[in-house]
Amino acid sequence: MTAKANTKTLVLTALFIALSFVGSYVKIFGTIAFDSLPGFLAALLLGPVYGAAIGFLGHLCTALTSGFPLSLPMHVVIAVAMAITMLGFGHTYILLKNKVTQTNNLIITGIVGVILNGPVTLAISMVALTFIAGKEAALSLLVMLPALLLASAANILIGSVLFKNLERVWNKVI
Repeated sequence: MTAKANTKTLVLTALFIALSFVGSYVKIFGTIAFDSLPGFLAALLLGPVYGAAIGFLGHLCTALTSGFPLSLPMHVVIAVAMAITMLGFGHTYILLKNKVTQTNNLIITGIVGVILNGPVTLAISMVALTFIAGKEAALSLLVMLPALLLASAANILIGSVLFKNLERVWNKVI
């Protein structure tokens, strides 16, 4: 689903950004929080580009509420990786929409989302941190992988459940 850019869509995007900010206060591990849930949900409801913008801003909200523990430049890199995650997640859903059942689509799309938000985002972060602080510092990020995978799965699972329940009324809203 890709929404047209109109007043309703912009208001809904602002609402999802606000929900990302609220989710940034629900921390799972350090700077890992429920800030990406609205981005994943928006990628399904509004489209990948909206999800990417929300994912980008959602991560920056979490980093802000955590005091930018990995530094501002690192969190900007992670926010870009979050935008890439939402783009990949949303485009996967669209690509599979008429090829498999919705449940299978959400499962496959969810797996893609976890891979993008977990190992891929971590790899991008490690490359950036290597340039900023060196190889040893970058390797220390690996300790975050289990929590990142768990948080990604939780954000995507809740977002997918909400999507399945909102889908019936969504076309009336947008």
